[in-house]
Amino acid sequence: MPTKRNAAALLKPHRRRPTRIGLVSGGLGAYWPQFPGLLPQLENSARYVTSRFRGLDAEVVDAGFVSDATQAAAAGEKLRQADCDLIVIFLATYLTSSMVLPVAQRSGSPVLVIDLQPTEAMDHANFDTGAWLAYCGQCPVPEVANVFRRAGIEFRSVSGHLKQESAWERINQWVHAAGVRARLRNARHGLMGHLYPGMLDVATDPTTVSTTFGSHVEVLEFDDLRERVTAVTDAEVSGRLALARELFVLDESVNGDEFAWGARVSVGLDRLVEDFDLDSVAYYHRGLAGEQHERLGAGMILGSSILTARGIPMAGEYELRTSIAMLAAQAIGAGGSFTEIQALNFFDNVVEMGHDGPAHLAVSSRDPLLRGLGVYHGKRGWGVSVEFDVQPGPVTTFAVGQDPDGSYVFVTSEGTVVPGPLLAIGNTTSRVDFGGDPGLWVDQWSQSGTGHHWALCLGHRAADIKAAASLLGIEHRHVSLRPEP
Repeated sequence: MPTKRNAAALLKPHRRRPTRIGLVSGGLGAYWPQFPGLLPQLENSARYVTSRFRGLDAEVVDAGFVSDATQAAAAGEKLRQADCDLIVIFLATYLTSSMVLPVAQRSGSPVLVIDLQPTEAMDHANFDTGAWLAYCGQCPVPEVANVFRRAGIEFRSVSGHLKQESAWERINQWVHAAGVRARLRNARHGLMGHLYPGMLDVATDPTTVSTTFGSHVEVLEFDDLRERVTAVTDAEVSGRLALARELFVLDESVNGDEFAWGARVSVGLDRLVEDFDLDSVAYYHRGLAGEQHERLGAGMILGSSILTARGIPMAGEYELRTSIAMLAAQAIGAGGSFTEIQALNFFDNVVEMGHDGPAHLAVSSRDPLLRGLGVYHGKRGWGVSVEFDVQPGPVTTFAVGQDPDGSYVFVTSEGTVVPGPLLAIGNTTSRVDFGGDPGLWVDQWSQSGTGHHWALCLGHRAADIKAAASLLGIEHRHVSLRPEP
């Protein structure tokens, strides 16, 4: 039986396109005739910066080295045509803000300014003016920030030196954020069925998803799934059963007919996702008296979990905003599993959280279990469900909340999954320590704008999510029981 780490190799990952980073470097051309050795040194630094970006999981569009405002405008036009997810401007030495503003204005993409001097410090005893100017990239940072503010352009910067890994970690954080922007900006979200009756917090206007993130919402019917499931062959069912046996441990409670039905629906879901070119799906259908649509809704957990593990998040209960959070979490490599509060443990000061239905196999601490259930609590139907404990260690809760004016907000909180007793009821479960009274955490988390579902992410990723919110132009809120440093 494979572990969760090599089970992922059995699944073909889904990705629409790589993150696209635009890069331009520059300095003030008036220096070149005065200090002949300066430009070659700066161009060498720019080549190093370019090589570091090319080493990331991103496509890099390098607009070259600019020395005046005219060249900057041409670079901005090139990057505009490239449709970048993030523009990075490397201030190699002092340059005027008139050389930076055209890049930001013309590209139409969010901008990150970086200034990385050659080493940790100057050799003061041996440096002349030309050597000093190679260390002068920090000088224009306040100037650029001021002009961006006056132009209504969000300013972001990372200052450091070329080989400073902590600076590159901060830069990589913005690249991760650009990955979220890229994934959401080009995403096609499937919305199938109808709202779980009475869940007012879950109700989401698809138009605001498109206007906020640039995503498309494809409205689907359960009939679309029904016809694709009907077309699944017995041979395809056998193949999916074999895959499921490699990915999951089968509990003795699993009924063979229900297992086969889940496998058949799983193949149908794959076709649905492929035919409509989807990046995520949120679904719910109540059904009645065991009719086919009820059986379809009840048979989706196996296939939805496999799709989620491939990077196509599936969220039950028509939770479009949580499927968006799960997709964003997937973009930064943090998993992202469908989650809600289950209970509080005041002896251990932990929040117990998880959910029935689709789960992200990457967050499991062990080989995930398929358990047979005679009833789905609060839902019609029965069948197989996924059960596992989340990996011990740091985690982040990540919700897409909504404010009274309809605007979206990214909400995060960081905690630690700790071992301890958990229910064995066919749910994904975890015990999260947020560093204090779990009741107080629930109160603060509930006041943040979150709904009652969110994505549970591996690692402390609030900074990445905050950066993504910045690039998307929405607010970020962080909930913490610990005092601010």
